[in-house]
Amino acid sequence: MFRYTIFIIANLTVMFILSIILNNININYNNNLCLIVTTGLFGFFGSLISLLCSKWIALKSVKGIIIRQPSNFNESWLMNAVSKQSKNVGIKTPEIAIYDAIHMNAFATGYSCNSSLIAFSSGLLEKMTKNEIQAVIAHEISHIKNGDMVTIVLLQGLINTFVILLSKIIAKIIVSIFYRNKDHFKHDSIDVIIYFVASIFLELTFSILASIITMWFSRYREFYADAYSARTVGKNNMISALKKLKMSYSTQEPSNIVTFCIHYKSNSFLNLFLSHPPIDKRIKALRKNYYI
Repeated sequence: MFRYTIFIIANLTVMFILSIILNNININYNNNLCLIVTTGLFGFFGSLISLLCSKWIALKSVKGIIIRQPSNFNESWLMNAVSKQSKNVGIKTPEIAIYDAIHMNAFATGYSCNSSLIAFSSGLLEKMTKNEIQAVIAHEISHIKNGDMVTIVLLQGLINTFVILLSKIIAKIIVSIFYRNKDHFKHDSIDVIIYFVASIFLELTFSILASIITMWFSRYREFYADAYSARTVGKNNMISALKKLKMSYSTQEPSNIVTFCIHYKSNSFLNLFLSHPPIDKRIKALRKNYYI
């Protein structure tokens, strides 16, 4: 609830500050209030809807199946392992899902720590040892307990609000440069074209720059989740799990959930845009007791 409160306050603050900027630069178009409210609601409700539907979307994306009742010993062991670690940190046991994939991966999602989901690929469950799976579970439990998934989605929503609204404001300023009468938006074809092109270009540019913030947070939290797992089930177990992940096939999860996965092989040539730190850096951080 604290994160949601901060998110609402931050969105309102962004809208308030940018509305002041609009007034102070004397760009008083009739649709300014509508623009601010619409953009704020888009960033706010878009993130909330994404969070509320996150488990359903994730399951549909990977065609995962929730384990209601274990059908074999391995499923029973997995449910008990997740339940035990959840109790140790004082959260409700997450729903557990398995999805068919030859590569090794797992992810956590959900709109709160007591309404969450952990999904495991069949490849991970088949190829990792029990100790390594315990390490993966601890990693995902850390994300859930600390609300990392919620924070990332809300942060992205706040950034979307800022990016869209700031892009529109600057686009209006650009249009006003071409005309002396800055208190009236003519809506002729030239105005519309300039405004449209400028706003699209600015949104794309700001979105790329803003993604650096989101990806930095994602990488930062991966190190801490690894460290929590090392403290909980042993450093060697977490390192062993990471080594298995490094040797795995390329991840195939859809782009809308890769940020929540324990591992993601990206083709990005810039580390600033990576959602996950390289496996070697994560192992090095564990061996040198960083974040632990």
